[in-house]
Amino acid sequence: MTLKRGEEKMSEADKMDVIIIGAGPAGIACAYILAQAGKEVLVIERAETPGAKNVTGGRLYTYALEMVDKGLTEEAVLERKITHEQIMILSQDKAISIDYHDPSFNREGQVPQSYSILRAQFDEWFAAKAEEIGAMVACGVKVDDLIEKDGKIIGVVAGEDEMYADVVIAADGVNSFMAQKAGLIKDISAHQVGVGIKEVIELPPDTIQERFNLKPDEGAARMILGCTEGIHGGGFLYTNRESISLGCVLMPEEAAAHGKSVHEIFQDLKMHPAIYPLIAGGESIEYGAHLVSEEGYRGIPQKIYREGFLMIGDAAGFVINTGYSIRGIDLAIVSGVAAARAVLNTSASDQVGPAYLQELKNIELLPTMQAVDGYADLLAIPRIYSSYPRIAVGVFERLFTVNGQKPNSLIKNTKEVIKSNGVSMWQLFKDVLRGYKSI
Repeated sequence: MTLKRGEEKMSEADKMDVIIIGAGPAGIACAYILAQAGKEVLVIERAETPGAKNVTGGRLYTYALEMVDKGLTEEAVLERKITHEQIMILSQDKAISIDYHDPSFNREGQVPQSYSILRAQFDEWFAAKAEEIGAMVACGVKVDDLIEKDGKIIGVVAGEDEMYADVVIAADGVNSFMAQKAGLIKDISAHQVGVGIKEVIELPPDTIQERFNLKPDEGAARMILGCTEGIHGGGFLYTNRESISLGCVLMPEEAAAHGKSVHEIFQDLKMHPAIYPLIAGGESIEYGAHLVSEEGYRGIPQKIYREGFLMIGDAAGFVINTGYSIRGIDLAIVSGVAAARAVLNTSASDQVGPAYLQELKNIELLPTMQAVDGYADLLAIPRIYSSYPRIAVGVFERLFTVNGQKPNSLIKNTKEVIKSNGVSMWQLFKDVLRGYKSI
């Protein structure tokens, strides 16, 4: 429930144009554009430094940063440009790896399509850039409540301080406390989120390049299936300049019933014969866990604004998981751009929310999320995380086994592997049909 304050308590001298809660990519992108346009912007961050509490991936698609300010990618604190898109399927001690390399993603003279990043370093740099052009960033400050008057959000409460603004923007991440205070969302339920675990493992650059067959400025992004012991979820691996970001995401309710902790499942992933050689000899320099929105387009709240208040980034559920890629940072930045444009293009507070929603459509964030909405149905098939990785690996095992005996046909081998994993042809057909309809 928001606090009620009379207008007589408002100090016009201290009133900001916009207060943004959260100094992640969404909040800073919004602050950057607003400050560049001459608006008075205050970003309030709970952590001691921007990015200090964030443990995502991470990977940045550069189009989003270029949308904030053309040429900004060249200045950014980035790791390696992604030149290898990889998918790995694990089962027991076996693995299938697919490596896609497309030179058009990194053409000479063009901004590379994406980079691996370390959020603590990237976020701090991004916040400093926003400060350079006039935004104020206050770290180590916890916002406790919102201030409401006549149905409009007019400010925030932080400890004993009251700060006022024409617009308050929640960029405080998944399960947004501020959005709850604004009455736009309820406390998040377990089926809406996954538990993400990530470890950053330090290795020499030459070792990373040798193990992943990379040139000094190149990087790999790998999605991993079959690493969650049958629980809905998957793994990821990103190569940084002098480290590897390795992690997995699991659904918490299933993990709780599994009998193993998420930490134990993650340790099993690290020790897999196809993973361990990639991180062997490395030193763990960061380890953490956080919640990840898993519902995609369906997870966006019914209302993402009210008068004087907007939700952006993870707070609004802007995350895409298709199984072969995870997108959150670029969508966060784009939503921050949309919010800033809405503020700049309207003159009345009651116009900002509708303008923001329209900008999300114009900027193609909402259409993009809606276009891949069907993947949620595909990824809801439980056999994707148990039977199908085993079937895929089993087929490859028979395909490459040479023992001097007459081999069966590929079709016969495939049928035998499917049957041995407890999946009927009818069940397989239904799952394939469901997947086809989903995508």
